[in-house]
Amino acid sequence: MDIEIPIGKRKLSYRLFEILPAACSYGIVLLLIILSLISPTLGSIYLLIVVIAALVKALAAAHRMVGGHIALERTKKVSWYRRLQHLENPKESYEKLRDKPSHSYLHGQHLENLRLMAAAEEGYFPKPSQIYNAVIIATYNEGIEVLAPTIDTVVDTDYPNDHIILILAYEGRGGAKTAAIAKELTKRYKGVFFDFFAVKHPDGLPNEVRGKGGNITYAAKELQKYLDKKGMKYSDVIVTTQDSDNREARNYFSYLTYEYICHENRRHLAFQPVALFTQNIWDVPAPMRVIAMGNSFWNIISTMRPHSLRNFAAHSQPMDALVDMNFWSTRTIVEDGHQYWRSYFFFNGNYTVVPLHTAIYQDAVMSFSFIKTLKAQFVQVRRWDYGASDVPYVATRIFTKKRTVPLFHSLTRLWRLIDSHVTLAYMPILVTLGGWAPLLINSGSARSPIANQLPNVVSVVQTVAMIGIFVTVVLSLKILPKRPERYKKHKFIGMLVQWVLIPITSIAYSSVAAYYSQTRLALGLYMENFDVTDKATFETAKHKK
Repeated sequence: MDIEIPIGKRKLSYRLFEILPAACSYGIVLLLIILSLISPTLGSIYLLIVVIAALVKALAAAHRMVGGHIALERTKKVSWYRRLQHLENPKESYEKLRDKPSHSYLHGQHLENLRLMAAAEEGYFPKPSQIYNAVIIATYNEGIEVLAPTIDTVVDTDYPNDHIILILAYEGRGGAKTAAIAKELTKRYKGVFFDFFAVKHPDGLPNEVRGKGGNITYAAKELQKYLDKKGMKYSDVIVTTQDSDNREARNYFSYLTYEYICHENRRHLAFQPVALFTQNIWDVPAPMRVIAMGNSFWNIISTMRPHSLRNFAAHSQPMDALVDMNFWSTRTIVEDGHQYWRSYFFFNGNYTVVPLHTAIYQDAVMSFSFIKTLKAQFVQVRRWDYGASDVPYVATRIFTKKRTVPLFHSLTRLWRLIDSHVTLAYMPILVTLGGWAPLLINSGSARSPIANQLPNVVSVVQTVAMIGIFVTVVLSLKILPKRPERYKKHKFIGMLVQWVLIPITSIAYSSVAAYYSQTRLALGLYMENFDVTDKATFETAKHKK
């Protein structure tokens, strides 16, 4: 099956599925208006169903949020590097550890892994000493003040640097300044890892949109040549792609390598850490803090739903799989989420994303002024929301005689994909503002008891949903990084008060951004230019001011 996104004019069937997300998102709101015009009672019942569905989702999300946070804290306490060393000689390690008492679930799982590996034939499971981690850091025009700390974080993980290959993938369109930075960083870190090299991605290559996918694919192909020259097996290399501001938790590569070795079907797997947008959370404006925390918690929640987990931002995949499927798509600006579907169809449905309950820390959006920051945040979110472009890609590969994936299995995934994007668009508007719609739309609604009571009922439901907000606030304080000395203790007050902005941010940066992206997709005004998010720091923003 062809796994590439079409270029140029689409077939009619493809275009119809491109229109589908926007049609659903607009249609759900339009249906409220139509039902309210016909009968305020019908409109009220319809809205009540929507609001109750939102409540159920909010409470379920709060439950998973707590579970995800517990999982993050639990894995922090594990020495994954020590466990990785146990895998070097699983028989000996199993004999030593089998009788040691422990009530930890993770300890029990580790013993089971050792038992299975000890019973397997020699060579069935790779040894840790065989495995290398390749890290591709994508950059466009970020300065050394952003890139160097990112590379230093890789240096400081508990995984041996002599088993790390670091590739700085930089854009040729970044100009002489970016090339000079790449040269300086290569000189600085050349002897630190097994190897370090920079790869320049030429601008304007055929069949490419201006996006991250083309950059990291070009770098990975250079990595492939490098491995061939060194005589290294692709299956012994795990590739992690990340942005220029991403900083792994210290245990990341040890944890990743451990999970990679212990899974038998490893070629058909990707590994997804939790992206937490908290690095600069103290420095960004309040609206951006709310959005960053919301995105962070959504990523925590996602790891508790492995059946619906998708590639997002920084993620890892085996090199042999990447080579076979020609790496990432160079035709979309949302190469991370699309990589799930690309892999899913390449492996005929035999593909899974394994959650890693550890963090890769990222920056919340911050530009060089308040207005620029607000705009940059919208640009980032609308790019993420353009993941709705995967709907036609998935649908046309399911509804075909050439289908290579199980029908029910793929249909459930398509439903979740459509629902996730449509919900982003309509839900904040209807939950926040919909309670008054039947009364305002139909002048005869005053005679409907249900329509008159609807605002009160919605208010009660929103109050119950505050349980989820309360959980979010409590956990947000737990995952906050240490307060910088430049801020006084009263800054904590702002961290609490900021949550009153949720109705505003959810409409402006969820609904509006989703409608924007889906509308462009429906009209065939394709987003084919990756708008790079500004990576301002407190120091650079202050200097520019």
